[in-house]
Amino acid sequence: MTELADTEIREQVRERYAAAATAVAADTSTGCCGGAGDGESGAAAAAEKGADQTFGGGLYGDEAESAPRAAVDASLGCGVPTAVADLHEGETVLDLGSGAGADVLISARRVGPTGKAIGLDMTDEMLELARRNAAEAGVSNIEFAKGYIEDIPLPDDSVDVVISNCVINLSADKRQVMREVARVLRPGGRLAVSDIVAGPDMDEATRADMRQWTGCIAGALTPAEFEDALAVAGLTGIEIRETHPVHEHASSAIISARKPQAN
Repeated sequence: MTELADTEIREQVRERYAAAATAVAADTSTGCCGGAGDGESGAAAAAEKGADQTFGGGLYGDEAESAPRAAVDASLGCGVPTAVADLHEGETVLDLGSGAGADVLISARRVGPTGKAIGLDMTDEMLELARRNAAEAGVSNIEFAKGYIEDIPLPDDSVDVVISNCVINLSADKRQVMREVARVLRPGGRLAVSDIVAGPDMDEATRADMRQWTGCIAGALTPAEFEDALAVAGLTGIEIRETHPVHEHASSAIISARKPQAN
């Protein structure tokens, strides 16, 4: 197959999610991860997401009560990382690829005024949407930053928890993402993400399809590859639990791990 260049992947992902944010702001969402295709109406996308419950705000259940409805409805994720992150008062949480901000807002309420929730996204349009949702929610212990998940703009050992919702699969260099996660986590800190894992039978045509990349399928690691990347980055206690199918060759999964305590 023809390998997709890292820069091409990043730009295509950025363009698709910028368009999604603009569409959400205009209330004409076209969907992204597993959602509706280009040109499909927001209503059709919502109906599709609501019907199969594989992507989007319909997955949140009771978790949705901690964020504005608009932020939850704009979710393009494949799970609910805040439901399994076991967040505590006073912790600092980093959300990789924070999108419209739903998981950041939920996290901010969980960690309370003595904690902080940080959202990282590379897309100006998503950051604008997230900041608007945060202002509407009136939550102050939130910070949104622009940057790449392969080069997190935070100091070493600065966060207690890293979460993410269907974003790591979009990176062209997932091993670098894992190294960055390990770097910014404090000793004893933890990773709790929802992401896509590929089946061993994913075909080369799917892998080479840019639309399947931006749709969260083609770039997914297998569970074994995900576990290896986390272990090589120095994380331990790795658990990968598949939750529901999202494609004939892929499933959503909850992935958790820890950074070892310092000696």
